[in-house]
Amino acid sequence: MTTRGVLYVHSAPRALCPHVEWAVAGVLGVRVQLDWTRQPAAPGTWRSEFSWQASAGTASQLASALRGWDLLRFEVTAEPTPAAEGERYSSTPTLGIFHAVTGMHGDILVPEDRLRAALARSAAGESDLGAEVSRLLGKPWDDELESFRHAGEGAPVRWLHQVV
Repeated sequence: MTTRGVLYVHSAPRALCPHVEWAVAGVLGVRVQLDWTRQPAAPGTWRSEFSWQASAGTASQLASALRGWDLLRFEVTAEPTPAAEGERYSSTPTLGIFHAVTGMHGDILVPEDRLRAALARSAAGESDLGAEVSRLLGKPWDDELESFRHAGEGAPVRWLHQVV
């Protein structure tokens, strides 16, 4: 089953840019040359984004390929298919990686076990329920990435297709 998605590299130091391209190429199985532009939200860093079309599960492969670099801010999304839910990954140097399952309208779907665990932590006095729900929905990542997203408005998007 094929899905479509978008990789947003919100900020990367210049020296890391070719490594990002090589990692993405390794996942997609095609040569990748991204169009990098300066990221005004973090001077000295660069941003890029592109849309891809490949098999379901590619978003998780892209996130895994990029997740080890502490100076990289990125998001990967995948649209749902008739056989698989959509996905969203967000990563920042301070928060690490966030993963969410998304439905056909882009809403985050929170699994029962994660909700029960949040309720249990709240009931035990370990945390506030509002903070737990906020984290389940990725709000800390959204808050940190918002200025980087805004700085990228109007940037060009390129489609890449996985070779099968």
